[in-house]
Amino acid sequence: MPSPHVLVLTGEDDPHADRVCALLAGRGARVTVFDPGGFPVSWRVEVGYAADGRMTPRLLRGGAEEIALDTVTALWWRRPTPPAPHPEITDPAVAAHAARECQSLLSDLWEHLPCPQLPARESVWRRSGQKASQLALAAELGFAVPDTLITTDPESFFEFHERHDGRVITKTFHIPFIERVGDGLTVTRLSEQVSPRDLAYADGLRFCPMIVQERVDKRLELRVTVVGRRIFAAEIHSQVSNRSSVDWRRYDTRVTPHRPHRLPDDVAARCLTLMERLGLAYGAIDLILTPEGRHVFLEVNPNAQWLWVEHLTGLPISEAICEHLLRGA
Repeated sequence: MPSPHVLVLTGEDDPHADRVCALLAGRGARVTVFDPGGFPVSWRVEVGYAADGRMTPRLLRGGAEEIALDTVTALWWRRPTPPAPHPEITDPAVAAHAARECQSLLSDLWEHLPCPQLPARESVWRRSGQKASQLALAAELGFAVPDTLITTDPESFFEFHERHDGRVITKTFHIPFIERVGDGLTVTRLSEQVSPRDLAYADGLRFCPMIVQERVDKRLELRVTVVGRRIFAAEIHSQVSNRSSVDWRRYDTRVTPHRPHRLPDDVAARCLTLMERLGLAYGAIDLILTPEGRHVFLEVNPNAQWLWVEHLTGLPISEAICEHLLRGA
């Protein structure tokens, strides 16, 4: 029986992928790491169709390595970078067109690979990441969710702010960072408590939608990582640090304890149903545990990081990902 062959889509400097790839190799699997950012400069792609419709795809890299995609037993979407235009293309419009064409080819190619994919096929996990749809589904499944407004109307924002006595936070609808073209700097915007200064600039909502939510009191926060049907819940004591109290992603791990957490059975079952309905085999669910003991749903990240949780709690998330990819064989 041939060894499992796992194709990993990720960019450079990905310690999460490095960790799992080492585990896979230790189990005897063949691991191929492919970054779409190197296509078409470093990689060539060839897709053939026979008269009977049978596809015979290949990945070629400079003639040194040929990868037959029909040997791949599992595909793992990690953090691939998008294809870049070939540097010999000098016209910006043509370069942008070429990059889009390369991306379209790869997306179509991965979509039709017959092997299992983690967290899911691209079309599925991209759709699953929509925050408004997540909130609606979570409420349908019985999760408590924060009172939420998604708006471009400043007046609606002021009404919401007044209704909650100013105890509201804002966060981005989709991507939490802004790349400043030219200087290479990235500005990250996480969940923010609305300040008086924010109110003075609320008219800017006319230009871009924003998620506005009531600020939910926290006893602690839960990072629930799901791999297949396995649940790894970690409690994050974010309220012991001013830095992480509004959003634990400001990481103050020297101060904020992280510990394994046992979810109530009904909440665990709800998490698994949520993932099943979203079509995801992997994802990280963020919950708030209130002082009264309610579990409040915030969002699901279908391509989330986990190593810091593993290091601080000992939860074997990397092993679970490795085993899931091997089962794809």
